[in-house]
Amino acid sequence: MKNYLRLLPLILISFTFSSCDDENENNDIDGPVLIDTPDTYSFDRNGASTVSFSGQTTRLQQSDELYAALNSSESTQAALDLMFNGQDGSSAGFANELLNGTSKLIGSKTASSTIAGSATTKERFNGYITDFAANVTPNWNMDAAPGMAGSITSPDGGSTYQINAMGQELDQLFFKGLIGGFTLDQIVNNYIHPNQLDSGTRIDDNDNDVLSGDNDYTDMEHKWDEGFGYLYGHLDSDGNGEDLSTAGASPSGNGSLLMKYFKKVNQDGGYEPGIGQVVYDAFILGRTAIVNKDYVLRDQQADIIQVELSKVPGYYAINYLNDYLAKVEAGNIAKAHHSLSEAYGFILSLQFTNNGNDEPYMSKGDVEYFLDTYFADFHNINPVYITAQGQGMIDVIKAAYGNTLMID
Repeated sequence: MKNYLRLLPLILISFTFSSCDDENENNDIDGPVLIDTPDTYSFDRNGASTVSFSGQTTRLQQSDELYAALNSSESTQAALDLMFNGQDGSSAGFANELLNGTSKLIGSKTASSTIAGSATTKERFNGYITDFAANVTPNWNMDAAPGMAGSITSPDGGSTYQINAMGQELDQLFFKGLIGGFTLDQIVNNYIHPNQLDSGTRIDDNDNDVLSGDNDYTDMEHKWDEGFGYLYGHLDSDGNGEDLSTAGASPSGNGSLLMKYFKKVNQDGGYEPGIGQVVYDAFILGRTAIVNKDYVLRDQQADIIQVELSKVPGYYAINYLNDYLAKVEAGNIAKAHHSLSEAYGFILSLQFTNNGNDEPYMSKGDVEYFLDTYFADFHNINPVYITAQGQGMIDVIKAAYGNTLMID
């Protein structure tokens, strides 16, 4: 068991733990109180697990098929739209039949939080689908050129990318944008936020252990779990989930969304080794706080998660902008387009970050201004937009994050 020291005012407190076998008996003790938490994200009530995030796993699995479809010349707009937005409120269009006929839709959870949601940003993703199907797939085997969609190959012949008329690789815009607009937004601006956790009667219900329907959890416990699931809920190719015994020290990196790049930030040689444990521990302690009806502690852990996860698109927007510059200098224009497409998607994601005070590190208006003004036509990018001291995109992102990013 982990022990977390928390300083409390001089009041009498008694804790009851359904998440652990042992109870911490601190009745009539003033001052510092030790809160016992499980070593992994494991909570139970009356011998049954109270952790559930199957809906998040479903959507993350759907994203795998959607990513493959955005890399296929056979994909039609109707098929892509079906996988993203569903039909009549139900998921559809997936080869894995288990992913069809559910209320779980990627599109319904894209740019949809109460804090950062935006119908116009959601429409950008629909526009990428339209552009891909209408212009990229018909020209799949044609040579791309300014104003002409098609394929572009690196000088060594090792990599070929399909781009639109503006030189953008749409699957990268789409999925790097989903990292912020889908997974990050749902975690930091929705499920671990009081707007969701405290909605309706959820505080009273949690205080009185009123369970959600026939389930073994309260609504508040479940909402926190759903936030957890958007990061840790992806199944790997063998159908196994995250190994929660090692999820802190070694995040899996499963899938193509937030977890993939969260692992990269955390790993040795990454931007911030140890971030994985910080976030995992905060999820565990926040869930423990919900069990113990301590909403101040819960929200403190939510703030940690918001700040730490919001670093991911900042790190990788800068990473791929630098990679773009390196590829251009090396004369590898194909890979330069690929890297700039990834950078574009991560910049798009910045509007969904949360600095712990319900503010993004870069506003929607600023994101749209930079993307639409300076990065609309990849064939005619002026490097000064990226490199200018104090005003180029790299320095703008660093300044937006203040001292939060551990990057020169």
